[in-house]
Amino acid sequence: MKKADLIQAVAEKTGKSKKETGVLVEAVFESIQDALVAGDKVTLTGFGVFEVRDRAEKMCKNPRTGEMQHVDACKAPAFKAGKNLKEAVNK
Repeated sequence: MKKADLIQAVAEKTGKSKKETGVLVEAVFESIQDALVAGDKVTLTGFGVFEVRDRAEKMCKNPRTGEMQHVDACKAPAFKAGKNLKEAVNK
């Protein structure tokens, strides 16, 4: 499902126009992103948790050349599915 498909599905469920729904969906994505950038965790009860995780620096092998490379530490967005989502997917 692409973002356009998501907007279409939400518009159909809510009875709103695709334009209105598109603005709302974009606002939700931007709000989640803003919270993660600020270092906050976004918890959607029953759906899941968005958070930022720290990745340590490490040495990795370049698959093309086979030589070892240094990879700097970084932060990465992560999602952990909630109980209701897991159960819905596994029905």
